[in-house]
Amino acid sequence: MKLLSYYKNQHIKLGVKTDAGIIDVQAVSEKTGIAAPKTMFDVIKGGNEALQALTKIVANSAEKLNEETIQFAPAIPNAGKVICVGANYRKHAIESGLAIPEEPIYFAKYANSLSGHREEIPVPKMAEQVDYEVELVAVIGKPAKNVSIETALDYVFGYAVGNDLSVRELQFRSNQWLYGKAIDGFAPLGPYIVTADEVPNPQNLNLKCWVNGELRQNSNTEDMIFSTAKLISDLSQIMTLQPGDVIYTGTPEGVIMGMQEKNWLKPGDEIVCEIDGLGSLLNKLKKED
Repeated sequence: MKLLSYYKNQHIKLGVKTDAGIIDVQAVSEKTGIAAPKTMFDVIKGGNEALQALTKIVANSAEKLNEETIQFAPAIPNAGKVICVGANYRKHAIESGLAIPEEPIYFAKYANSLSGHREEIPVPKMAEQVDYEVELVAVIGKPAKNVSIETALDYVFGYAVGNDLSVRELQFRSNQWLYGKAIDGFAPLGPYIVTADEVPNPQNLNLKCWVNGELRQNSNTEDMIFSTAKLISDLSQIMTLQPGDVIYTGTPEGVIMGMQEKNWLKPGDEIVCEIDGLGSLLNKLKKED
């Protein structure tokens, strides 16, 4: 199932993507009397029972919304944790001049960085070296503490496309990367969350990124140094991962930072990130007000 969050009358609503269009879950629930979750968090926390309710909603929905007319919200608004992984693809670490890490490199973004599909992202006035990073994002579905690598994927609710936008000169002004990463809107997430049953192997997904129609990144998640399961297990040793937490699992080669001629992103540029089966995430950059 493909789920999404979107804005209507200044409220964030839950939708289900179908081949015929987007289902307004709340509207169908009110019309049919079928009890159903109202938000993405409700679905994630509700687990199988919530998904069964949505299956009934889909079966009893007549009207569909045109996807081109809706305003997408971040797939998970106000995620509790936005955890990112650096240098987690072998070829990307090499192109960036970084040593292949022996342990995962983590940094945080926050809810202020989350943005939605087709949202315009303001570039800070002080930023010069703006870069893109297509990433597979894992969405936690139930509390995970001290879980094994073998069972870690059982704690995943679903997967989404992410873009770990970065300002490189701010990222590397110290050994801590947060200042060039945790910027308003710099963690686009969406368009959908695809439930884990539709992604049998997160380590065999093609992922691509285009800038203004030019293909820049073209790789596969098999190049990850630390698998999605490894990351979840490792993080769970020091913290309890909660439903709705998201993990940006790293980016492959092809970023501007690794190029000889570095033409950094600028306002007006359009970035499209795509992962097999998860959809295409489009964002444009704009000048900060």
